[in-house]
Amino acid sequence: MSLQHTETAGDGPSIPRPERTPGALRAACAVVAPQLLAAYDQAKDHALAEAVEHGSLKPVHAYLAHWAALIEIERHPETARAYHRAEYLAQVATTPDEAREHLVRASTIYRNATRSVHAE
Repeated sequence: MSLQHTETAGDGPSIPRPERTPGALRAACAVVAPQLLAAYDQAKDHALAEAVEHGSLKPVHAYLAHWAALIEIERHPETARAYHRAEYLAQVATTPDEAREHLVRASTIYRNATRSVHAE
């Protein structure tokens, strides 16, 4: 079954979708996933350093797109639980097929979140 958006029944967003700016995404992260703030800041710093090094804004756009998708997942508590569960189960899987099954689930949630963010 393929979801067309990140919401599941009864899984409404806990906060409005933030703008795709560093400040708005960081503020949203602080509310829905404060445990990810250090990773967010590190990703932003890395993207800015790459942008300067390569003279291109592509790393900044990629970081913003990635974090917009992650925040989209985290805005929906049930979706976030399913995403994190799939990631965890992939890590503890005992066979490649089992790991693949869980990774497909996690990547489907991530892709749907990306589509939702870009559909606005």
